[in-house]
Amino acid sequence: MPSPALRRALTDPGEPPLRPLPDEVSGLLEELAAPPRLAAHLRAVHDVTCALADWLEKQHPEVVFDREATLFGAAVHDIGKTIHREELSGPGSAHEQAGYELLVSRGIAENRARFARTHAAWRADVGVEDLLVSVADKVWKAKRVTDLEQALVDRLAVATGQLPWEIFLGLDDVLDRIAADADGRLAFQACHPVGDRSQTARGSGSG
Repeated sequence: MPSPALRRALTDPGEPPLRPLPDEVSGLLEELAAPPRLAAHLRAVHDVTCALADWLEKQHPEVVFDREATLFGAAVHDIGKTIHREELSGPGSAHEQAGYELLVSRGIAENRARFARTHAAWRADVGVEDLLVSVADKVWKAKRVTDLEQALVDRLAVATGQLPWEIFLGLDDVLDRIAADADGRLAFQACHPVGDRSQTARGSGSG
C-alpha cells in the first residue's frame, strides 16, 4: 500500500488543477515508494507538457510527434531521484542515467526510457518530444531558457516550413500563459514532503 503522503501527491487536484499521471507511472511510483515531493513535481511537469502538446497539435497539426511517449517521458523524467533522493533538494545529475537504467530494468522500452537522460541535456539530435519535456521542466516554475526554446523553435520551423520568428511568437505566448500559473504549481510541490511521512501538512497548493 502506498503511504498516505504519496497517495495525496498523486491524487490531490492542486490549484490550478493538475492532470493525473498515467496509471502506469502512478503504479510504478507506488512500487518504488517514491518521495511525495517527487510525485508532485512529476505531476506539475506532466501537466505543463500536456498543455504544450495540446498547443502543438492545435497550432501546428502538420508536425508529427509521439504524444503518448512525450507525456510518459514527462511523467518519469526525474524517476532516478527515487534512487538519488539527495537530488530532490540539491543539485546533481546522477539521477539521469540512474533513471534510464531503472526504467529499462522494469521493461520500459529504451525509446520511452530515454527521457530520464534527455530532459536535462538537450542536444541537436534529440526529437521534438524530448525538447517539449525539457521546456516543460523549466517553464512549470516560470523559468525561460533561451537556447532551449530556440532549439524547439528551430526544430518546428524545419517541420512546418514557417519562419522561426513566426513559430516563436506562438510559443512565447503559450509559455507566458503557462508561466503565469507557476506560483500555484510551486506551492503544490512544496506542500508535499521530501521524506515519506504519513503526516503531511496540506498547504495552499493542494486541494
